[in-house]
Amino acid sequence: MKAIRNAVAHVLFTLVAFGLLLFVPAGTFDYWQAWVFLGVVLATWIPCIYLLRTNPAMLRRRMRGGPVGEPRRAQQVIMVGLSLLLAAMFVVSSLDHRVGWSALPTAICLAGDVLVAVGLGVAVLVFVQNSYAAGVVRVETGQKLASTGLYELVRHPMYTGNAIAMVGVPLALGSYWGLVFVIPCLLILALRIRDEEKLLRDELDGYREYTEKVRYRLVPSVW
Repeated sequence: MKAIRNAVAHVLFTLVAFGLLLFVPAGTFDYWQAWVFLGVVLATWIPCIYLLRTNPAMLRRRMRGGPVGEPRRAQQVIMVGLSLLLAAMFVVSSLDHRVGWSALPTAICLAGDVLVAVGLGVAVLVFVQNSYAAGVVRVETGQKLASTGLYELVRHPMYTGNAIAMVGVPLALGSYWGLVFVIPCLLILALRIRDEEKLLRDELDGYREYTEKVRYRLVPSVW
């Protein structure tokens, strides 16, 4: 029951935080793009019911994230920067709705929702395929190398999902201006990956050999 309460509290906190970042700058609740986006985010938590039943420890790893949860200073700084950029993406996209800078067709907004759903869905699938996947960068006692499934395509499929979702968020919220934050977010994500790989090479058995087998970190045939 405690795990369920924690999961529900985490979902509610996420939705409230997103709601504040969306509706306050927009100055209205008459913002259908934001409501659909929140519905997509909520829907991605449905598979977590399965995770909660089969592996509650895995779900706890997913909920543990952000600058406060990072044990290393470098990752704390990276996550602060990424969190601020993502918050700015939400706020600018919502201001765009309020002021009317952009006029995205409904089809593009819905395409953005699809990207968000796919990106978050990939991240959830990663947690199913790798029981040690987490929202923070660390190697846990007894952790095994994940090298199958999505890990056969790229070394960091969870971040691939995050990147897809990042591109989709401004479009889902009906804003072209929100897209200006995508490149900075991806650059910081690349810094996070490079720093994480240093830790994994030093502390996770077999990771050096794995990097020789799977060459690409984020996007197959690109990087």
